[in-house]
Amino acid sequence: MDIHNVIIIGTGPAGLTAAIYAARAGLNPLVVEGLQSGGQLTITTEVDNFPGFPEGIQGPELMDNIRKQAERFDTQFVAGDVDKVDLSTRPFGVWVEGKEHRAQTVIISTGASARWLGLESETRLRGHGVSACATCDGFFYMDKEVIVIGGGDTAMEEAIFLTRFGKRVRIVHRRDELRASKAMQQQAFANDKIEFIWDSVPLEILDGGSGIVTGIRLKNVKTGEISDTPCDGVFLGIGHTPNSKIFEGQIDLDESGYIIADKGKTSVTGVFACGDIQDTEYKQAITAAGSGCMAAIEAERLLEAEKFAE
Repeated sequence: MDIHNVIIIGTGPAGLTAAIYAARAGLNPLVVEGLQSGGQLTITTEVDNFPGFPEGIQGPELMDNIRKQAERFDTQFVAGDVDKVDLSTRPFGVWVEGKEHRAQTVIISTGASARWLGLESETRLRGHGVSACATCDGFFYMDKEVIVIGGGDTAMEEAIFLTRFGKRVRIVHRRDELRASKAMQQQAFANDKIEFIWDSVPLEILDGGSGIVTGIRLKNVKTGEISDTPCDGVFLGIGHTPNSKIFEGQIDLDESGYIIADKGKTSVTGVFACGDIQDTEYKQAITAAGSGCMAAIEAERLLEAEKFAE
């Protein structure tokens, strides 16, 4: 069995940037694509905040460009999801669709998935008025009316950020009090652009047949009343789930399941993490790409140091 210098798990901006740097360093990385090759940007429409594209770029096109750049430096790709990993001894084991691969270093870039409501209309209108990232998409709602779903810190952060652009921001919460920290609550309550719709849950996101969000249908959980509220956009603020389950018990995670990393280095020597899997704060394509660069450089430095120590 071939033992690779580095296996990179994930093909979002972090994983593919790590691949570019590792390949240019002569490490011949093997990249495990996963079933959603390209990560969350493949389901994002317009990307206006990635440097180098003054007119913006479609998410899938951006990821295709980054992948082609990685391919140009002879990065190897293997399709499929990782079934299991063995990070207890080096070379580390990574199984993809039942096939074993081994490597001296592993870079984990499996990302974090935004939590969704699970509504058919939400899925259909994602990228057409439905979003889970105010920082990414808030600019498109200048002087418009938006809804934020949630009652925790994530929802408050999204809502407060959206007030920079939107004419009015309504927060829909299923209870009559927020779960957010006191500081975040105070900021939200003090903002005159923010209103609250209490004791309500979304039933459907409306588009009037246009394919673009025009409103939201809500149910009051106390009275049972169903009502339609017009809006131009719906933002999900119910958090993210790090895609780290397969690494549980093998590497240090925080209480939310994010990999704990410092400059890409994890609790296991030779295992690195980058992108949203270790980022609890920013979750942007550009910060993911930067962390992918760091992880690859740290992997290269470790392998180089070990070679000289032999």
